[in-house]
Amino acid sequence: MKIAGATLNQIPMDWAGNAHNVLQALHDADEMGVELLCFPELSICGYGCEDVFLSEWMWQKAFKTLTEKILPFAPKFAFTAGLPVKFEGKMYNCVAFCKNREIQYIIPKQNLANDGVHYEPRWFTAWEVGKKSEINIKGTNILIGDYVIDFEEYKIGFEICEDAWREDRPANRLCKRGVNLILNPSASHFAIDKSLSRQDLVVSSSQNYDCTYIYANLLGNEAGRMIYDGELIIAKNGELKFRNELLSFRNYQLGIWDTQKEHSKIAESFESKPNQEFRKAVSLALFDYLRKSYSNGFILSLSGGADSSTSAVLVAEMIRLGIEELGLEQFLKKINKADWFETLKTEQDCRKTIANRLLTTAYQSTENSGYSTFESAKKLANEIGAIFYHWNIDDEVKGYTQKVSENIGRKLNWDQDDIALQNIQARARSPIIWILANIKNALLLTTSNRSEGSVGYTTMDGDTSGSIAPIAAIDKPFIIQWLRWAENNLGYKSLSYVNSLQPTAELRPEDQAQSDETDLMPYPLLQKIEELAIRERFSPVEIYNELKTSWEENQNILKPSIHKFFKLWSRNQWKRERIAVSFHLDDYNVDPKTWCRFPILSSSFKEELEELEKTE
Repeated sequence: MKIAGATLNQIPMDWAGNAHNVLQALHDADEMGVELLCFPELSICGYGCEDVFLSEWMWQKAFKTLTEKILPFAPKFAFTAGLPVKFEGKMYNCVAFCKNREIQYIIPKQNLANDGVHYEPRWFTAWEVGKKSEINIKGTNILIGDYVIDFEEYKIGFEICEDAWREDRPANRLCKRGVNLILNPSASHFAIDKSLSRQDLVVSSSQNYDCTYIYANLLGNEAGRMIYDGELIIAKNGELKFRNELLSFRNYQLGIWDTQKEHSKIAESFESKPNQEFRKAVSLALFDYLRKSYSNGFILSLSGGADSSTSAVLVAEMIRLGIEELGLEQFLKKINKADWFETLKTEQDCRKTIANRLLTTAYQSTENSGYSTFESAKKLANEIGAIFYHWNIDDEVKGYTQKVSENIGRKLNWDQDDIALQNIQARARSPIIWILANIKNALLLTTSNRSEGSVGYTTMDGDTSGSIAPIAAIDKPFIIQWLRWAENNLGYKSLSYVNSLQPTAELRPEDQAQSDETDLMPYPLLQKIEELAIRERFSPVEIYNELKTSWEENQNILKPSIHKFFKLWSRNQWKRERIAVSFHLDDYNVDPKTWCRFPILSSSFKEELEELEKTE
């Protein structure tokens, strides 16, 4: 028979839209002769419904959507659909097994994700292993619980996402119950280099449990922060049978394997290709955010530096990848610009025209700005096709500083007022660029990266001011090398300008030769300290002991840098609380709304840093 997984790009609580995607995938699968199809976790309502899961009406609406908007119009073959179900006063994350347009079983999740970006125990209860029961919904009795389902020559068992990643996983018991097909509907967030570990899990599980294993993940930027790569994997007895192309711009994909054939399709993996993953993931996230928010495009304060240049290139790549996969007409339709098609369809290469309509940039100079960054910004905007404005904000800066000087009775100066004079330049840029965003009903991109976020090397209401922070979850060393890769591999020759520059905020007078690494520490060292402190949760002393050998030639800066990191980290939690909506891209981030919570007020690691100073 033909068995399959399907990925879906859903929107939380978009009942009609989500049902439409499900039905489209079902009818396509039916035409291809599929007899069993696995949809992702919580595919009816969307995974990212947050505290709406706690309401009484929501799970009922999800159930009604399945029974009234999907099942009456679905083919009669078997499929699974994810939805919340309330039973005996508790909410469960469930999969409905449907056949012949009826729900035959409801299988609840046994292990809830509660680490990193996941907070499932806030909304759901873990199902008791082995428990079987019945639920009556609107007069219909449905089996609910830890069931094995007989289907043709298969005995089907379920592992719902997190279930498969636990040592005491359902598969350990399912294999003893004769299960030879395990379905894994998932909502597994994207992170660079994560795909290979999933593939290893699926292939090894199919071997260890002597079964066929189907894995189906969600797709796209579903709710704003999390990106799902839409991975579909099928394996049997330790052999990979199907793997799809990840990070699609489509509403859904099917992964079909004919069990009589060796394999159906095995797409190239992203193994050891983090630059491509980053490019595709952020492009898809921007595409979904743009169309789902019904915005008219993006606004960017293009400084000519690495971060804003990266953001500009990612918008251009969103256009390139979207047109390549969907075609011009469908791409424009999906971003709610179908009326552009008639004027653009005759252009041989319309990407620059679209960029000119979707991306507006501005270089906002001060007396401290250099010509090299202006040239970098202008060349890149012209190559992409974006609108490029240039204005000087010295009058605005002088207006602010003069008012303060007159009231405090002295002129501000760099010796006494360094931070204030730096920050007012960044803040003065924000109101002007917001005017453009309001005029165009566009999304203002803010360009802070994770390295800056961890130490607060940002100006609140200045360079942090925006609607989305697309690169806030990735570190500066990665961005620097990615731009070099993009210049050489994506064809952006104008990136040679930014790639020749040393990262600098350009907020102090030119004679002070300001640079990011002078203000902070070498970026590679900052990145290593950040990884150990935030991802691994090491203490200052543990970090020093870990790094003192690898940084032996720079022992004079190691302790001061660790000390500076922890002081700046503690001092700037309030800034991280105000990070604009950011996309989760790596195996950790510093956004307290998704991954890393930390008190706004704390001891600032006082005793731990004293211990560091005493360490040999």
